Amino acid sequence: MTRPRTTFDRVLDEVGSAIATGALPPGHTTSVERVADGTTSSRSVVREVTRVLTSLGMLRASPRVGLVVQAPAHWDVLDPLVIRWRLGGPDREQQLTELRQLRAAVEPAAAAHAAEAVARGGPGVEERARHLAAAADALAAEAGAAGPAFLRADQALHAAVLALAGSATFSRLGEVIAEALRDRALNERGHAPPDPHDVGLHLVLARAIGRGDAAAAAAAVREVVERAVPPA
Repeated sequence: MTRPRTTFDRVLDEVGSAIATGALPPGHTTSVERVADGTTSSRSVVREVTRVLTSLGMLRASPRVGLVVQAPAHWDVLDPLVIRWRLGGPDREQQLTELRQLRAAVEPAAAAHAAEAVARGGPGVEERARHLAAAADALAAEAGAAGPAFLRADQALHAAVLALAGSATFSRLGEVIAEALRDRALNERGHAPPDPHDVGLHLVLARAIGRGDAAAAAAAVREVVERAVPPA
């Protein structure tokens, strides 16, 4: 069940998006009071928002100056919120390119490691392999229609591959890949059902990992990522 959107969520999105789009440019100074007035929210909500944005490197609290907007070099660009805000701004194409490059570098390696983990066996591997198989079944069951259920199944399958690879770093990148999949579902595929060939590739990926075939798993996910590039 989706959590209801709160005032905190709204203000965080407003201010985060304003920074990511350049409406609040690097070096811009503001204060809790001015943000509260501009977003018609309470100071307590804005304080929580500024704490989050500071942790993301997008704001810096400076004595006697206030809140200072930070340049993109300081941002936590692997945080899903920052990714989402950048995708909604003028840096969208650059963000899409970076996401594709990251996926192309990470997912084939993760798929190969996942298959090798299945081939070796070991503590927890069998359970994680079952999760991957269940995610593939869910993806196949939702393949006939677009919508949130298919997106959740798609995200779950990719997350299961990363988890099976047995690397905390790979698992951490699962949130990044989930955001890339979310954006594609909302902005590129729209209301169209998923391409049957893409669905088939995901099932090929899951089966290759399930039988411990690292080369086939890497090849399948590599094609998945390549096909995620929208036409020019």
